[in-house]
Amino acid sequence: MAIESLPLDSAIVRTLSNISTATLTTVLLKKGLRNVWMRGTIPIDDQQTRQVGRAFTLRFVPAREDLATPESWSSPISTRAAIEAMPPGCIAVVDAMGVTDAGIFGDILCSRMKKRGVAALITDGVVRDIQGVSGTGLPVWCRGVAAPPSVAGLTFVNWQEPIGCGGVAVFPNDVVVADADGAVLIPAKLLDEVLALATEQEQLENWIMSEVEGGAALPGLYPPNAENKARYEAFKAGGKKA
Repeated sequence: MAIESLPLDSAIVRTLSNISTATLTTVLLKKGLRNVWMRGTIPIDDQQTRQVGRAFTLRFVPAREDLATPESWSSPISTRAAIEAMPPGCIAVVDAMGVTDAGIFGDILCSRMKKRGVAALITDGVVRDIQGVSGTGLPVWCRGVAAPPSVAGLTFVNWQEPIGCGGVAVFPNDVVVADADGAVLIPAKLLDEVLALATEQEQLENWIMSEVEGGAALPGLYPPNAENKARYEAFKAGGKKA
């Protein structure tokens, strides 16, 4: 049975929209999570803005000739049906097994996702009809492009179940943040804690960057020693450089 998709508070989306995936991977590493960056998830447009949403998962398996046919697109279990189940604001995360010679989605499916208010598409596979996909305005992170359809190399089997994408375990309703550095997963149960830590980490790194731009040397600054930690806390308290 498909797992129910949960909404994500708009305040959380706004906060995470201002936190880089680089910062998030650092915070998650400190929490003991090393495998959270989805390999091969590259934005198709270098002007894409950072996207945040709960994961709505889709899963492909290797193609089997009796199942992976154009007729399967009309099946109750199909990418078309999955798209109609996607709620506004979600990020579609697709396990395509890293296959790069069969495009999982093209312009028509991406256009429908955009109309439904889906925030982004992320996959460790590829898309097709790239010019049309770009024209839909749907932000896409993937490995690249291929002309053949998905059934040339993959069989779609389900949505809203645990998957692997780019070597990362993704569960429905985990939170995904994607930017120019790729897509990063935040486990749903760790969201509040990671949100607080990442906000503080981003503020600290912004202060460190201002110090570097002012000519400060890195030793003792990045990471900050006790003296610089005190200066940073004074900066936060006073709203100006200590």
